Amino acid sequence: MSPNYIRSFSEGCLRPPTVIGQFHTLFFGSIRMFFLGVLGFAVYGNEALHFSCDPDKREVNLFCYNQFRPITPQVFWALQLVIVLVPGAFFHLYAACKSVKQEDILQKASYTSFYILSVFLRIVLEVVAFWLQIQLFGFKVNAIYMCDVGALEKKFNITRCMVPEHFEKTIFLIAMYTFTVITVILCVAEIFEISCRRLGFLKTQ
Repeated sequence: MSPNYIRSFSEGCLRPPTVIGQFHTLFFGSIRMFFLGVLGFAVYGNEALHFSCDPDKREVNLFCYNQFRPITPQVFWALQLVIVLVPGAFFHLYAACKSVKQEDILQKASYTSFYILSVFLRIVLEVVAFWLQIQLFGFKVNAIYMCDVGALEKKFNITRCMVPEHFEKTIFLIAMYTFTVITVILCVAEIFEISCRRLGFLKTQ
């Protein structure tokens, strides 16, 4: 792999061809990942250990926690970030293989169309992730979770479980929804900026 290939790939990844795209990279790569990596671990890191049910037995706690969390929020949001990055990664890989210069992306129709397609796919993936987050986590974490333990062949079918730090988790959920909405808005604005540049309403960089 030549040094020119590596340099072209890194420049393509770090410097999108639009102002809004560059801001999106900063917002997505820095603020959102920092928020998830640092605060997400602080809020959700010990959730399974502090999740307790009545009766407080290990098998009941584990069974109900798996029912309460089919997938942990940290894993879901990490997968979301990785998957949303895929369309842009494919475009930058294509640009690196073709030795496409940054200024050529908005000047040649084929490059522009490919880039817009990658941005549009990011929007679709963010919207799908938004919908899945609603289905998995809702908008609020309740302090009490009613668990169906009938599969454990217990005398009782429903047990009460205490969800630790439910208010902090609710705030974190709203924050992650907000980040998704912001990134979708940025992607739509980037497509609008590209269209304006192609039509000559804005000067190309």
